[in-house]
Amino acid sequence: MISLKDHMWLESRVLENRMPQPLRGIIGLVLSLLFFYGLWWIFMDPRGVLKWYTPQYGYMYIRWILIVVIWQAYVFNFWPFSLKWRESTHPVITGAVLILVNFAIVGAVIWGFFYNFLGHYSIPYLSVDRLVGKGMTEFYAREYSSLAILMFAAIASWLSPIVPVCFENHPWQSMKQPARGITVFCVTALLSVLAFFCLMHPHYHVLFWPWQEYAAAFPWWYEFAHTLHGNFNVGWVMCGTVAIWMLEVTFDRYPFIMIKNKIVRGVVGFLGVLAFAWLLFFVFNFVQELAWGPAVDGAKRILAPDWRYLHSGELAIMMLIPAMILNFYFDNGPKKYGPAINIALRFLIIIVSTIAFHALYYKISPPLLGTQAAYSHPQQFPMAPGILFICVMLFHNWFMDFWPGKKRVGNREVMLDEDGNEIEEGVH
Repeated sequence: MISLKDHMWLESRVLENRMPQPLRGIIGLVLSLLFFYGLWWIFMDPRGVLKWYTPQYGYMYIRWILIVVIWQAYVFNFWPFSLKWRESTHPVITGAVLILVNFAIVGAVIWGFFYNFLGHYSIPYLSVDRLVGKGMTEFYAREYSSLAILMFAAIASWLSPIVPVCFENHPWQSMKQPARGITVFCVTALLSVLAFFCLMHPHYHVLFWPWQEYAAAFPWWYEFAHTLHGNFNVGWVMCGTVAIWMLEVTFDRYPFIMIKNKIVRGVVGFLGVLAFAWLLFFVFNFVQELAWGPAVDGAKRILAPDWRYLHSGELAIMMLIPAMILNFYFDNGPKKYGPAINIALRFLIIIVSTIAFHALYYKISPPLLGTQAAYSHPQQFPMAPGILFICVMLFHNWFMDFWPGKKRVGNREVMLDEDGNEIEEGVH
């Protein structure tokens, strides 16, 4: 048997509520909302300090905050920080340090890798300076490059959790950090790059005039999606991101967890996530047709096919937020029935909450967040504040162990047999 002393912190930690529910959940949720609003006011709000919500420029940073937090917690298991440091340091300090590290990595990736390396020496639409140098206005250069850079992160936020969630890091589960993290990172990064060039690069074929027919393929989805816009892929990829996290936070990896062979479980789990993503995508598009009538080829805003696809992704994010609130702050109840009934009841709560959230968001976001009124206004981009709030909840969970509402009371001791199956040895 192999000891897993560097077993994933998020799965080995044992937390207990410091106070009874629903008080613990309400206090935690209020703290996350306050922190979210502080970040939004400083960095994003058009009436605030930095005013990065343009909206794509600010959304670019938010998307990369999300993918970096996934790397930190799920892929690298907080390396180079040790498990001992996590155990002995106050959650507020670990939270502050890990958030600062997150922001530093995000800045290095965007400004170092994309703007000043890949954008200069390979793909000009990834660099604001390169686009401005070709005669584009600074605003549009920044928006176009931001959309491309954030889409790298959007695709990665869908594919990066696949190995830890569906495959449980198999076949690399016995490797120590940073070797395991580097391996998983390289595999998922390769898949993300390939997906980007198939799903988003053709969008830039038709974005510039004259069309870039020698540099990018014509959008292959045009004939059946009735749009040249990359929002078709944005929408279903966002549904894929939500599907993988719903599997984790709502379904407890059920029913795929019942499959013993980890390779088979991973493949079936990935295909199941993909099927669930497309189900969400088609249902959300159908709901919009019921509400506003069929989309019209060549139309703008709320009647346009590309905006409808984008809004399906936005609706998916609005579904993920109550799912994460239920899991993080209210102990993922109900839990007193069998897995199927528990999951069905949770899903019903999430659907009702999503409908309520969607109706409420468009009423309160203009005065509260500085966005524009109306569903389809270009400055009304719910994925930006939605994913920033998700990032804040992940900070509170993964970096701070839900302090002050919860406390860590120990860790699970885990062993692996020769086949890579976990054997729980209790709590210490």
